[in-house]
Amino acid sequence: MPLIKVAAGVVNQTAMDWKNNTKHILEAIEQARSEEVSIICLPELCITGYGCEDYFFAPDLADQALLALTEIVAATSGIIASVGLPIRHNNRLYNAACLIVNRQIVGFYCKQNLANNGIHYETRWFHAWPKGLVSQVEFQDLSYPIGDLVFEIKDRQGRNTRLAFEICEDAWVANRPGKSHYERGVDIILNPSASHFAFHKFLIRERLVIDGSRAYGCSYIYTNLLGNETGRAIYDGDAMIASNGELLVSSPRFSYEDQLVTTAVIDTDLTRLNQLQNRTDPAQDERWLIHARFDFPELLPVAKQIPQLEAFEKGGALKEEEFARAVCLGLFDYLRKSRSHGFTISLSGGADSSACTALCGLMIRLADESIGMDRLKQKLAYIPALTDTQTEEDLAQVLIHNIYQGTENSSTDTLESAQSLAESMGSRFYNIDINGLVETYKGLIEDQIGRQLTWQQDDIALQNIQARVRAPGVWLLTNLNNHLLLATSNRSEVAVGYATMDGDTSGSISPLAGIDKHYLRQWLRWLEEKGCEVKGRHIRIEGLKKVNSLQPTAELRPKDQKQTDEADLMPYDFLNDLERLAIYEKKSPKVSFQNLLTNYETIHSREQLLIWTERFFRLWSRNQWKRERYAPSFHLDDLNLDPRSWCRFPILSGGFEKELEELRAYAAGDLTKSKNRIGF
Repeated sequence: MPLIKVAAGVVNQTAMDWKNNTKHILEAIEQARSEEVSIICLPELCITGYGCEDYFFAPDLADQALLALTEIVAATSGIIASVGLPIRHNNRLYNAACLIVNRQIVGFYCKQNLANNGIHYETRWFHAWPKGLVSQVEFQDLSYPIGDLVFEIKDRQGRNTRLAFEICEDAWVANRPGKSHYERGVDIILNPSASHFAFHKFLIRERLVIDGSRAYGCSYIYTNLLGNETGRAIYDGDAMIASNGELLVSSPRFSYEDQLVTTAVIDTDLTRLNQLQNRTDPAQDERWLIHARFDFPELLPVAKQIPQLEAFEKGGALKEEEFARAVCLGLFDYLRKSRSHGFTISLSGGADSSACTALCGLMIRLADESIGMDRLKQKLAYIPALTDTQTEEDLAQVLIHNIYQGTENSSTDTLESAQSLAESMGSRFYNIDINGLVETYKGLIEDQIGRQLTWQQDDIALQNIQARVRAPGVWLLTNLNNHLLLATSNRSEVAVGYATMDGDTSGSISPLAGIDKHYLRQWLRWLEEKGCEVKGRHIRIEGLKKVNSLQPTAELRPKDQKQTDEADLMPYDFLNDLERLAIYEKKSPKVSFQNLLTNYETIHSREQLLIWTERFFRLWSRNQWKRERYAPSFHLDDLNLDPRSWCRFPILSGGFEKELEELRAYAAGDLTKSKNRIGF
């Protein structure tokens, strides 16, 4: 029995969707059984969904999870399965993994290290289980062990295999539970996770899994959630199995399936040899050891598996591919889970709205690549207009609607840019002139205040009314088709409030609010010139050629003023670097300025850099109220500015007034006000 076939099961769940969550778990278990798997590990909190937020406190949620668990237990004949769920014990809530052996609950392992940074707030709902503690929990008039457990599975010939858990964050801390599992002679560590997507994060996970299997002389089964579970976090479905420091297999990422099962055959004799050859003191007692019986089938040796990178991971543009695939999967799940009928975008011909349109078009093509046209239409079968569609272009006509709303300040360049992109994506395109509406609103207010509005006196108001007048029309079009309206602001605009509330910020979801404008422009050029890897070929969007040739502009001032975003704000590469220093690294205005001088003093004058630095801090502190009102955005990296999940800042503050005084004094060469500051 040294050879065991094991599996990592990936599922696409939705918070508190009991029917579908249970269905996906049962499908994964059944697929594993059909592939003669003996042990399958399913993700963290996969029964309830990871993102239940404060509803974790509801007694009914834990009760519903246990009802679902009962159904799952009944379906585990001939297999060992672990499933994640919250467990109430002694008036505390724990993040647990239930181990089921052949239709019998064996026990509940509880998470010892809770994630409480970034988008994670686990300590708000859960208690961390103390290391080494074992207790009993009642369920359906039976008592089961709960806590820091190791499960010893004995077969009919008396041979034992030991299983233990690290749940997600348990593997990311310095003193991870794997160390004590090693001292207890564990053969297999299961890691059910809910690890959100971030750029290149899968490489870190891979190191944790491989290093864990090597350091602890074991086989390591890691699994993760898949898709957009609750709106903001996206899960890439990353799962892998490693043994003795060698990666055996990994799952495809960003799948549009409901569930995936990734299998490998492990050799427990080989991992035990590693443990035998090391000198480590064994655990002193065995109160944590829980016994169960299971007859593992005898397996013959199999050919060595060689993990393969997916095609898109090998092309040298990993971040560009990940951005496309993460956001597209996020949009697809948001669309179907909200039961909306498509996306409507106010397409100005600029970079942001063009990126939103391109992502919607890519979503159709990537979904087709992942699950095929028939399965794609099946998942969206609630949309009647898709019944007779046959091609990706047919789907785009139904699912993507664009509207260009020009004024006297709009140019033919942006109209041509918008129209050419819509045509290349196959989306439906509308073009209306809203200048008369703008003039009507101006006239109504001018009559009331008794004067004419002028650009010299009323610049911001005259810009904003144009942006806001666009909202009612695009909302009307959106509602007529039961679509989702996509807001088009990017993270750079979010940082400084360079957006009109109830104008370009209008929308149900803001897919770009997690990415900076500097990178977004690079990505659009890559998408035009090289393209996304789909079905073994690169999908290049030539309709982006026009927008990539234009300087970003809001087109809200008269044409003779030649308005551009960077003239209004600052160069986007500078803004991006300053945002990282000020917000992510929490540097003061003076220290941020000092860092920026190093890279930019040879490009821009010291006076100009000072103006931009002051402008950023003032705009940042003034516009927190806007960030609080932005439509939900996708989490893509640690630079996220979402105040509801990642980056909190007071709506009212001192506005960095004292800090900016010190900055000006430093820039002028007068250090007297700063001499007592640490480090200067």
